[in-house]
Amino acid sequence: MQRTTLVPVLDPAAKFLYSCLERHLNDNAFQWFSETVDQVKETAEKIFVARFSAVPRYLGKADLDVSDAEKQTAAQIHPNWNLQHWSVDQAGRAVLILAWAAHHPDSYVSTVAKLFSAADVGELVALYQVLPLLPQPDVPKGESASHHFLNQALDGIRTNMTAVFHAIALNNSYPAQHFSEDAWNQLVLKALFVGSPLHPIVGLDRRANPKLSRMLSDYAHERWAAGRSINPELWRVAAPFLEVDRIGDLAKLLASTDEQEQKAGALACASCPLPDAKDLLAQVPHLQQQIQRGELSWDFLSAS
Repeated sequence: MQRTTLVPVLDPAAKFLYSCLERHLNDNAFQWFSETVDQVKETAEKIFVARFSAVPRYLGKADLDVSDAEKQTAAQIHPNWNLQHWSVDQAGRAVLILAWAAHHPDSYVSTVAKLFSAADVGELVALYQVLPLLPQPDVPKGESASHHFLNQALDGIRTNMTAVFHAIALNNSYPAQHFSEDAWNQLVLKALFVGSPLHPIVGLDRRANPKLSRMLSDYAHERWAAGRSINPELWRVAAPFLEVDRIGDLAKLLASTDEQEQKAGALACASCPLPDAKDLLAQVPHLQQQIQRGELSWDFLSAS
C-alpha cells in the first residue's frame, strides 16, 4: 500500500510526530490516520472532536518508542520537548490538534477548550502534553496577555488523577513559561505531596524563588516532626534561597545516617550562598571533593 505523503500545512512538531507514527503504525492504522489529518481542513468541529476521541481505537496505545536521534530532533524543534513517555495515541492526538490549529487559527482555542471540557483521563493527558506546542493566538486589544490555556493548565495541577498531573507537571515546558510564581510553587509542592520526582519538572532550577524555599523548608520540618521521609530533591530547590535561620536544615542532612540525605545536604551546601553553608560543606571533604570533580550532582543523585 502506498502511503500518503506529509501534509504541507503541518508545523515542524506535527510533521515530526507524523513521521514517527508513519514508522510505527501498520498500513490500516496509518491509512485512517493520514486520511483523518488530510480531512482536518474541511472537517466540521463536531466530527473532529469525535475523531480525536477515536484515535486509540484506530492507532492503539503502544509506546511511541522514539530513538535517541528522534529525541534529539524533538528537542531541536521545541526546547525541553521530551517524548520518552509518549504513546502512539498521544502523538496522533497531538498531530490532529496541531493540524486543526493550523487550518482554523481563529477558532482553534475554543475547540481545544471544548476538548478539555469533555475529556477523559487519556484525552486530558494528550491535551496537556501538546500545550507547549500550540501556537499562541494574538491577544485582542484590552484582554489579558495571559495564555489562553492557563486556566486549563492550572486545573491540571489541582487534579487528583496522577497521570493527568504528571502530564502537565513533568517533562512539560508550559508551566515554566506561563505560571505565576504562586502557581509554580503550588506545582512543586503538589509534586512532593503525591510522591512525584522533581527532576523531570522543566525549569525547576530557573523558577526557584525565596518564597518557595521557605515553603519547602517548612514542609521538611513538618515531615521530620512526623517521622516521615523527605524527597532529597527538595533541597535542590530550597538551598539557593535558604535563609540564615534555616541553616540547621543542612546540618541535619549532613548528620543523617542516610547516604542520599548526606549527599543532598552536601549538594545543598554547595548551592547555598550562605557562608555557614560553605563551612558545613568543608566538614565533609569526601563529598566536597566529589562535587568539585563532577562525580556528585543533583542529576547523579536523581538517577541513583
